Amino acid sequence: MTSVKLPVGFGRLWTAQTVSSLGDGVTHAALPLLAVALTRDPMALAVVTAAGTLPWLLFGVLGGALVDRWDRRRTMWVTDAARAVLLIVPAAAAAFDVLSIPLLAGTAFLLALGGLFFDTAATAYLPDLLRRDPALLERANARLRGAQTATSGFAGPPAGSALLALGRSVPLLADAVSFALSALLVRSLPAVPRPAAQARESLLRQARAGASYVFKDRLLLGLALRPAVGNIAFLAVETVLALFAHERLGVGALGFGLLLTAEATGGLLGAGIASFLGRRLGTGTALTCTATIEGLAILGLAAAPNAYVAGLALAVCGAGMGATMVLGPSLRQAIVPAHLMGRVASTSRMLAMCAAPFGAFLGGWLATAYDLRTPLYAAAGLLLAMTAVTATMTSNRRVEAALLDARPQAVQTAAT
Repeated sequence: MTSVKLPVGFGRLWTAQTVSSLGDGVTHAALPLLAVALTRDPMALAVVTAAGTLPWLLFGVLGGALVDRWDRRRTMWVTDAARAVLLIVPAAAAAFDVLSIPLLAGTAFLLALGGLFFDTAATAYLPDLLRRDPALLERANARLRGAQTATSGFAGPPAGSALLALGRSVPLLADAVSFALSALLVRSLPAVPRPAAQARESLLRQARAGASYVFKDRLLLGLALRPAVGNIAFLAVETVLALFAHERLGVGALGFGLLLTAEATGGLLGAGIASFLGRRLGTGTALTCTATIEGLAILGLAAAPNAYVAGLALAVCGAGMGATMVLGPSLRQAIVPAHLMGRVASTSRMLAMCAAPFGAFLGGWLATAYDLRTPLYAAAGLLLAMTAVTATMTSNRRVEAALLDARPQAVQTAAT
C-alpha cells in the first residue's frame, strides 16, 4: 500500500524553516564571536548567552496563549519579517563600529522572542496542515528535524565563522536575508481552518488553562517530563564536555569539533528512523527505548577510554535524541485539540528551557566537588531514572487510547 504524500504546502514550510535554520546557525556562531571581539569578560559573554533563553522563561506560556488567539500562518511570516528588520540594526552598528554588548544581548533576546512565537505557531500550524494524521506528522517532523540538524548544526556555524571573516556585519545580514526569504515562503502557505473561537477569557486565565491541560494529562505530562529532565542531564554533560574531551580523552579543538559532529550525525540518523521505530515498536515503547539508549550512551561516554569510543557513544546518544524529538512532538500534535495546541506546545518547551540552567549548575558543581566523569554518571542515572518513571505514562496502551480519542477531531479537521 502506497503512503499518502505530504501536501505541497509542507514543502514550502520545510523550505522556509530550512532557510531560517541555516541563518540561525550562522548567527549562533557569529553572536558569541562578535561578543568575544568586544570583551573578554566572562560575565558579559554570559549575559549575551543568557539573553537568548530568557523569552521562554518569561513569556513561554503567555506566548502560547497568544498564538492560540492569532492566525498561525500570519504569526509566522510577520515574526520572521520582524526578525529580518531587527538584524539590520546590529549589522549597521557593526559596520559603523558602534556595536556593544548591550546591543548584542538585546538582539539575542528579541531573536529568541521571535523564535518563541514562530516555533509555537509552526508547531500548531503543522497538524492542521496535515489533517492531524499521526503517520504524516512523524514523516514531516522527521524531515523538519533532519533539515534543522543539517543546517543549524553542520552548515550554519562554519558558514557564520567564514562570513565573519568578510566583515562583522556580513553574518547578521545573511541571517536577515534568511528570515526575509522564510517570511515570503510562509506567507504563500495555504490557509488552514482556525480553531473555533472559545469563550473570551483573560490571557492569563487562558495560559493557565493550557498549562493545567498538560499537568492533568498523564501522557502529555510524560512527554513534557522527558525533555525537561533530559535537558538537566544533557546540560550537565555539555557544561563539562569540552574539558572532559581535553583532559580525559586528550583531544584538542579539532577533535572536540569532530565529537560534536558525531553527535549531530547520530541525530540525523535517529530522525530518519523515528517513524520506522514507531511502527515496529509502537510510539510509547519506542520513546521508552530511545530514552534508555540516551542514558546508556551517556554512561558509555563517561567510561570511554578514548576519543573513538566517546564519539561512538555521542553518536548513539544523538540518534536517541533525534528519534525522541520526532516521535514526542508528533504524538503531541496528533492528540492535542487545535485550540490548545499553542499553549500545550509552549508549556512543554518552557519546562525544558527552565530545566536547562539547573543542569549547567549541576554539571559544574559535580565536576568541581568530585571529578569530570561524575557529571556524566549523574546525567546517565538521571536519564535512566526518568525513563523508568515515565515508561507507564507514555505506554503504548495510553498512546493508542489518546489517538483513538483524538480521531473524531482529525476527521472533523479533514472535512473542513
